[in-house]
Amino acid sequence: MDSQHWRAVITAAQSGDRQALDELVAGWLPLVYNIVGRALNGHADVDDVVQETMLRAVGNLGSLRDPDSFRSWLVAIAMRQIRDRARRRTADRLQETPAADFAELTVLRLQLEGQRREVAEAVRWLDDEDRQLLSLWWLEVAGELTRRELADAVGITRQHAAVRVQRMKERLETSRGIVRALDGACPDLRELTGRWDGRPDSVWRKRLARHIRGCGYCGDTRESVVPAERLLVGIALVPLPAGFTLSLAFGGKTAAAATSAGWSAKLLGALTKPAVAMTAGATIVAGGAYVVTQPPDAPPPRAAVTPTATATTPGPPSPSAPPTPEPSPSPSKKADLYGTVVDAVDRAPDPDARPAALPRRPESGLTSTGGPKTVMQHRGDSVTFTGQGYVLVRWQISPKSRPGALVMPSWTGLKGKLFHVASGGWRRMDDPLPGAPNGYATGMGGPDIGWAVLPPGTQQMWQNEYFYLDGTVTLTQNERGCDYGLTVFPSSWAAMDKDINEGPGQGGALRYGLVRDTGTDSAPVPQYVTREAPADPATVPQRSRV
Repeated sequence: MDSQHWRAVITAAQSGDRQALDELVAGWLPLVYNIVGRALNGHADVDDVVQETMLRAVGNLGSLRDPDSFRSWLVAIAMRQIRDRARRRTADRLQETPAADFAELTVLRLQLEGQRREVAEAVRWLDDEDRQLLSLWWLEVAGELTRRELADAVGITRQHAAVRVQRMKERLETSRGIVRALDGACPDLRELTGRWDGRPDSVWRKRLARHIRGCGYCGDTRESVVPAERLLVGIALVPLPAGFTLSLAFGGKTAAAATSAGWSAKLLGALTKPAVAMTAGATIVAGGAYVVTQPPDAPPPRAAVTPTATATTPGPPSPSAPPTPEPSPSPSKKADLYGTVVDAVDRAPDPDARPAALPRRPESGLTSTGGPKTVMQHRGDSVTFTGQGYVLVRWQISPKSRPGALVMPSWTGLKGKLFHVASGGWRRMDDPLPGAPNGYATGMGGPDIGWAVLPPGTQQMWQNEYFYLDGTVTLTQNERGCDYGLTVFPSSWAAMDKDINEGPGQGGALRYGLVRDTGTDSAPVPQYVTREAPADPATVPQRSRV
């Protein structure tokens, strides 16, 4: 679902709308459950921490000023509750056995096999602090959170978060090696673990890692080890267990006590009314108990997504069978109204077909917050352009580093007009590559390394994409899933005209560029553009009207 929908739901819930509150809890409870469950590895306190998180979120919903920041706000509350629980925990409780090992639950409920199972089970070997960070990073890689949200939840800068994540990943890879070795048949390892009680901890992690480094048997990896972030792409959230109950009846508080704790009268009234709606396989019943209605013997679901992410199943594109062109939206009565034309998926022009004439638009100059050239390699990187002129966006897609569903960059905060005027750079990214270097069959990947997969209906990009701006706009890199980078800088009509007309030869044919500009306000606008400035630019609708 899009951010506009959730903004409306949150606003209605803040006003005491019971059905909206029901939908809000149903939509976001799985995300909180996955963060807490993985951070605590299914400890008996998971239910309590999830409940306390949702109680605090619902109870303080009226203090949330910006509905677009709800996800960041909710995740930060969850992490505070996890840290508070760690501080309250006694030495006796440290020895408790998890109520339901979350690693095993992840493997069983999501039917993970091979190296994906290995990653899930390796989480057991991480320390509490690393597990807390991994609970967020797992969802970041899966496309459920942004790096900014991860950093905010931990209370550090994005730069510090990058360092922390890298160190955690190194320990995760060490733990994967331990899981792999324990599945093996090394006689020396069997002798070493004869004194082990089977419960992962940091002492045994160091002992086993030391053995693996010096053991020819355990250190001999016969299978190529895939980086964890590539394995986590497309993995769904672990569904709530059958019978999971979230009590929103204030944990036994009286209405007076709840009111003194800051609960609004409207919210109290909403929570204490009998249930009036059932959503997402669950319902809030009289007294405020949220009960999952999925029967215990129901088969594990194949997919589950949060309200903020679109699940895309990775798969190879078919260069020989380009997608069927998508019909353009119906034009309004005023055909020249800006924003009535949006890109439709098109076929690549013939290699030797010269582009149409390129209209020339006024160029008074552009200023860029990124200077002469902006390199955007990570999700959340952005640049703002102001003025009148052309912008070049150069693509570098890296499925070899991490394949999967590609989340497109977006243009936000638009003031004025923005057009998609031409494509060039000697090839479309799905053109076959001569010699298929380094496992690539096309610029979108190959069978040996995996594919970058566009969301359905998205216009296939060329290596160089040109845009014309008359106003102000911010471009944001929304990488999650497939790895990609953008190089963005002001350009000119002359440079663009040369690029699309004089591209280098490719396999004996000359791949000219493609002109999209009509010279009028009916020229195409980018697919992911909005005049709004959402907290998460990745939520910009694909076919926005501007």
